[in-house]
Amino acid sequence: MFGSKADIDWALFFSVLPVLAFGLITMSSFAPENYFFEKQAIWITVSLILFFSLSFVDFGFLKNTKILVSLYLILNIMLLALFSFGALVKGAESRFNLGAFFFQPAELMKIVLILVLAKYFSRRHIEIANIRHILVSGFYAFVPFVLIFLQPDLGSAIIIFLIWLGMVLVSGISKKHLAFVFGVGAVSFLLLWNFAFAPYQKDRILSFIHPLADIQGAGYNAYQSTIAVGSGQIFGKGIGYGTQSKLRFLPEYQTDFIFAAFAEEWGYVGVIMLFIFFILIIWRIIKNALYGATNFEMLFGLGLVIMIISHFAINVGMNIGLLPITGITVPFMSYGGTHLIAEFLALGILMGMRKHGRQVHPDDTKYEFLGI
Repeated sequence: MFGSKADIDWALFFSVLPVLAFGLITMSSFAPENYFFEKQAIWITVSLILFFSLSFVDFGFLKNTKILVSLYLILNIMLLALFSFGALVKGAESRFNLGAFFFQPAELMKIVLILVLAKYFSRRHIEIANIRHILVSGFYAFVPFVLIFLQPDLGSAIIIFLIWLGMVLVSGISKKHLAFVFGVGAVSFLLLWNFAFAPYQKDRILSFIHPLADIQGAGYNAYQSTIAVGSGQIFGKGIGYGTQSKLRFLPEYQTDFIFAAFAEEWGYVGVIMLFIFFILIIWRIIKNALYGATNFEMLFGLGLVIMIISHFAINVGMNIGLLPITGITVPFMSYGGTHLIAEFLALGILMGMRKHGRQVHPDDTKYEFLGI
């Protein structure tokens, strides 16, 4: 189970470090007591230890259906337990209060769902055109989606859905079935809007459509974040001089709106740098995925890419007024322990898989994935 040495993708590792640094610098800019900075530094240290430790592990055991099903059931039970034992934070019972820190099961569920879907599709990728496999895989995502949505945590529920949709797409869904999926999605949205969405969730979506209609109410956060991003201009206001964040006009600058806080201080140049590092992270993960020993490793890596892109794109979109506010964090950058642990857990698993990757040309990997 444990190898004699690690096989680290140092290009990936050194692409993640600047993003971690950007988050820490932004957090330290607006909190004189450095509370968020110090706590985040601890979580980063723990996450890096986990990352390097997991790189020694042979994760072939994750192909065992019993192990994956057990992990899936445990996480769903934890999500269900939140309704009885979860801490109420900002109107949502999405985490356990463990005293020294909060634990959010939804973050680990994202990784477990990627593993479950990678296992499922790796054995059935040739038969993916059969809609039965789409429905079965959809059920795996539907259960945690509902449990997370009811907390209510709309942001994480959306990520669960996008992980499933993205992995179905890369597995080779037919156009006819794709249209069916979007049709079901449209009907589901109408049902959710009429029978499930809380008033504040409807207000967030309506404020996205008409962002300036209620800037003192539902549209306040989105309005302030767009001001912060725009005020950074080309070179930014400088570290520690972001007025929107420093004067507390911009809420949750350390989590949901850390991109806006960063853009205000670093400007367009800093945003371009951040995008470049995320492109490098995604490229390296894809490269590792394409050299996976089997389709399971390949699909896991691609699922991880889908999760990171979804988080980053939605957070940036809501920070610049293109998407409704959903409470989604920036990977590796936003404050929080559970999401950092989950992200480095996934990268550690990828590094463990990397040791047993196949040394072939990417084109050969592509054709094998297509069943040729």
